[in-house]
Amino acid sequence: MLLVYNKPMPKLDIIHYAVKNALIKDGWTITDDPYVIQYRRTTLYADLGAEQPIAAERPGQKLVVEVKSFIGASKIQDLKEALGQYDIYRYLLEETAPDRKLYVAVSAIAYKSFFTQDVIQLIVNRHQLPLIIVNIEVEEIVQWIN
Repeated sequence: MLLVYNKPMPKLDIIHYAVKNALIKDGWTITDDPYVIQYRRTTLYADLGAEQPIAAERPGQKLVVEVKSFIGASKIQDLKEALGQYDIYRYLLEETAPDRKLYVAVSAIAYKSFFTQDVIQLIVNRHQLPLIIVNIEVEEIVQWIN
């Protein structure tokens, strides 16, 4: 959600806490909840900021994670909105925090039922959309897609 000036922060996605807990279980330290993207007079809120400790598997890596449940009436519309939001955040992060990699986190159920379709695979691959696939029930990361 694009927010300008002092408007309220957006409502959390229904899988927000499951994704957050999955990142923590995977060894990430949550640094921001939400992650504030400030560019000149515009303020946007991505869902999470996270970092890996130096001794971990991905040492010193920093992430910004946008959480999406894909439970709307039209999953294609949800994808269009997610891609647009991803592009906006990516462009602003390139200016404000180039050391952070942006990911979209989705549930394993949404991934299996929607993201594995041929047309969606084409779009996601062409867009080069980095994904974190999370098993919401056990709050664990199933797959990273770069």
